[in-house]
Amino acid sequence: MNAPDGTAEQIAALLDVLVRRQRRAAKTDLGDGVTHGRVRALRTLDHADRPVRLSELATLLDIVPRSATSLVDDLEAAGLVARRPDPNDRRATLVALTPAGTTLLTTIRRNRRDAMVTLLDRLTTSEQTTLHDLLTRLAAD
Repeated sequence: MNAPDGTAEQIAALLDVLVRRQRRAAKTDLGDGVTHGRVRALRTLDHADRPVRLSELATLLDIVPRSATSLVDDLEAAGLVARRPDPNDRRATLVALTPAGTTLLTTIRRNRRDAMVTLLDRLTTSEQTTLHDLLTRLAAD
């Protein structure tokens, strides 16, 4: 059964509102320099669970290598990532989170979780379970 176009558009708009709220909440008290792109890069490095080459980071972020270089320049200047030579290829550079980058991600995740808890408090436990189940189904590949 297909959703009517109007319903699909309304759901998309509501999801956009919630995503913007989450992003805003995640950055609470962190300053203007914490952009979505920078947070995405930090999360990607965290999920990699190892230092990655700049070219690999660009691929993971689906951006051109030059943009990845600029992004890493900004993150390095903020003390959130560090570059080091790749021991297996002296032409390549590895990028890894610094302790400050890890701390920032922890704060962002806590802020995001707290904001979601506040939103979900509007729903009953049963409604929260239903929402979780529906979102899980929609997010499945």
